[in-house]
This record gives sequence, structure tokens and C-alpha cells, in this order.
Amino acid sequence: MTSHSFNQSFLSITLTQGSTDSLCKGSIEKNFHIEEQRIADELNPGERARILRKLDWHLLPFVSLLYMLSFLDRANVGNAKVAGMSKDLDLIGFRYNIAAAVFFILYSFAEVPSNIALKLFRPSRWIPVIMIAWGLVMTLMCLVDSFRSLVIARLFLGLTEAGLFPGVTYYISLWYPRSEQSKRIAIFFSAATVAGAFGGLLAYGIEHLEGVGGLHGWQWIFLLEGIATLLIACLSFFFMHDYPETAKFLTETERAYVIDMLKQDANNLATHYHFRFVLQAMKDYKTYIQVLIYMGLLVPVYAIALFTPTIINELGYSATHAQLLSAPPFIAGCFTTILVGVYSDKYQIRGPFIIGGAFVSIVGYILLYCGRRAGVSYAGTCLAAIGVYPTIAVDLAWAGSNAGGDLKRGVVIAMVIGLGNLGGICSSFIYIDPPNFHIGHGTIMGFLSLSILLSLFAMWDYDRLNKMKEAQCQAESLTDSRRNEFQDMGDASPLFRYAI
Repeated sequence: MTSHSFNQSFLSITLTQGSTDSLCKGSIEKNFHIEEQRIADELNPGERARILRKLDWHLLPFVSLLYMLSFLDRANVGNAKVAGMSKDLDLIGFRYNIAAAVFFILYSFAEVPSNIALKLFRPSRWIPVIMIAWGLVMTLMCLVDSFRSLVIARLFLGLTEAGLFPGVTYYISLWYPRSEQSKRIAIFFSAATVAGAFGGLLAYGIEHLEGVGGLHGWQWIFLLEGIATLLIACLSFFFMHDYPETAKFLTETERAYVIDMLKQDANNLATHYHFRFVLQAMKDYKTYIQVLIYMGLLVPVYAIALFTPTIINELGYSATHAQLLSAPPFIAGCFTTILVGVYSDKYQIRGPFIIGGAFVSIVGYILLYCGRRAGVSYAGTCLAAIGVYPTIAVDLAWAGSNAGGDLKRGVVIAMVIGLGNLGGICSSFIYIDPPNFHIGHGTIMGFLSLSILLSLFAMWDYDRLNKMKEAQCQAESLTDSRRNEFQDMGDASPLFRYAI
């Protein structure tokens, strides 16, 4: 079939699918056009891939850059600590741990309101405003001169930065079908690993500005990275796209194709705002299972981000070399994050990849816990990052794809990320026994084991629910032609199927 004939066929199908009355009646003409749509897709396997690639090039590079800056700004306190901040601000005892932990308090509770605001306002306005707010806080952190001022700055950094990660994760789910989200979230989240690697290298270079302008090297880390965020925030007003319906980079035919693809993927579930969809997310026990799985994975992720330079420093390497050696674990984690995301979408499974990654990370922490030589322990650091970083993207794709309806999905994603980020408070207080850090490594192995057990339970539960839905559909002769009847039910719809 030629591209021209495909376009004509597709436009006629789209017009036919716009008739809600026809859908409700399950007319022969409607069913004929749905079948024609499926045949067109089968005869043009490259068309779907081409359009998805076009979305990728216009969406993913920029949102990945935004998250790289976000993760860089929240985790650079670890680099600043090694660069002399601990001494200059007299961060004795648990003071550094407290400063690291307070970030997550407001960060965790601001994410659900932020995702609701993202639904009510345009992403191309809400996300840049968030960036400007945290960029200003980050820039002004160069002025902190005491433990108290550092704590206040970290509190406001958490509040202002809260909406970006859940917002962009939700944003991706508004552009891609569920089967295509894992690799995209993986590419987006891999920016965190790039930030971890780049942060160490950048801190190594910025440290040499010690004394310039009357500022310490660690103050320059905050100042320059904050200014970079502000500059990109200004550009994001022009580079962010809102929704497929308004995407100017798509042709009319491509836009109709994407909209129809998303509608079919969502089983025509509700896309409008109503508070009952918020309640659906909050009352669903599956949301809290995903929260705990995510928390178990996030504790090691933040521990790696906040304490990798310190752990490597305690292995006997100098502070300067610790900054440089903190890069390879993040680089390795970046590659495995993208690779696992691709294969998770290819085989359409989520749980097994989370379980496998958590096991690899546990092996790394066993090496760190038992290691007596610097080389073995450093290898454990690399394995810990390689194993756990890929699980974050897969788990978020799992949680988002198993929440039916646009608003419920947004709230579930925000709850998983927001409540899960409370684990960052734990991460901040477990590395308290240098040089071996047995408390920290042991605690993380416990959290990873929790994620493994809950993932096994979730896989069993989703499979059980899918079988119940299949039985209901067969008993009541339910088909896609009746999907409008279940529009407001979310994933409770008998036509919805959970990803395993």
C-alpha cells in the first residue's frame, strides 16, 4: 500500500471513529473501519515506527536535558561536601545527613498537586516555571554560610523541583502507548546517571575556582549549575510541546494517527479532569504496592547519588580522585538503563526486569559489605549502580501503564514518585559508620529484597486480575465495541489488561 493511499484510508477511518453514537451502537460500518485500521497498520509496519521516531526526536532529548539538570542540582551537595563544604559549614555529626534529607520532605508531598496542575495547565508553561523556581534556589545556594541556611535552601530546592520528574514521566505517558513507554522513560531517566557521572567531572573542574570572587570551590558548584538551569529554563518555554493534538511538528495525518493510537491503547478511558479519578488512585491498593516497590529501589539510587564520592573517598582515594572515580558507575548505569528499557518494551514484561536488576545490585552491595580491598569494593559500587538504575524506569512504566485513565495515571505516577521519595530520607541517614559503612550497605540490601518480594506479589496479582477480566468478558460477551460503557472505570474496566 502506498503512503498516499494509506493517508486517504487513515483519514476516512479517523472521521468514522469520531462518531461516538456509532461506537455506542456498535454499528457494522464502525466495526468495518476498525478492522480496516488494523489491516492498514499491518500493511504499514514502518509507518508506526517512523511516527514514533519523530516523537522521540522532538520530545526526548529536551526532557532528558531537563532531568539531567534536575538530578545534577539535587545531588551536587554530595560533590560539594567532598569539595570542602563540610569543613567550611562545620557539618559535624549528622548535619550533612540532615541537610541531604530535608530535600525530600516537601519534595514528596508537592508531587501530586503538581501533576494535577500539569493536567489543568499547559506542560509548556508549567514545567518551565518549575525550572525557573528551582534554578533560582540553586543559584542562591552559593550564598549559604551556615548549617541552618543550607537546610533552608535544601527545603526550598525540594519544594520547587518536586514537579519535574513525575511531571515529565506523566507527560511521556500522554504521547506514547503503554507498550512503548519503558524505553522512553529509560532514556529520560538515564539522564540521572549522566548527571551523576557529569557531576563528578564537573565538580572536579569547578573546584579549581577556589577563591575566585571570594567564593569557595563548592560555592561555585552551586552557582554555575544553578545558572545553567536558569538558561535552559528560559529556552524550555519555546522547545516544550503540549499534547499530540496541538503538536505543530506533526502533519495532520500523523497527528490523527497518534491520537487514534493512544485512544485505542487506553480503551477509550476518560481523559478529562474529575476529582473522582484522583480518589480512584488514592483508594487503589495497587498504587501502594507500587509505592513500596519504588521506595525499595529508590533508597539505593539516592544513596549512590549522595554518597558515592564519600564511599570512594573512604576506600583510600583522595578527594580529587574520588570525584573522578564516581563517574564510571553512573556511566555504566546509563547504558544498562537504556538497554533494559528497550528489552522490557520488546518482551512486554516489567516485573522480571525489576527483580533481575535488584539481584545484580544486591551482589554489588555484598561486595561492598564484605570487601577488604579497594578494587573489589569499587567493583561493587559499579554493580550496585548497574543493577538498580535500570529498575527505576521499568517500575515507573509499570505503575503508569497499569493505571487506567489520564488523570488517574498522573496521580498514581505522582504518588509512586512522591511517597517513594520519602525513601530518600532513609538514604540520607544510613551511611554513618565509615569506612566500611556496614549499616548503609546492609540497609540497602534489605530494601532491595523488599522490592523483589513485592514485585513477585504484584506479578501474581496482576495475572490473577487479568484472568478474572478475561472470564468476565467471555461470560458477558464483552467486546471493544462496548468500551464507552466503561469510560470512567479506569483500570477497573473489564476491557483493561494489566502489564506483568
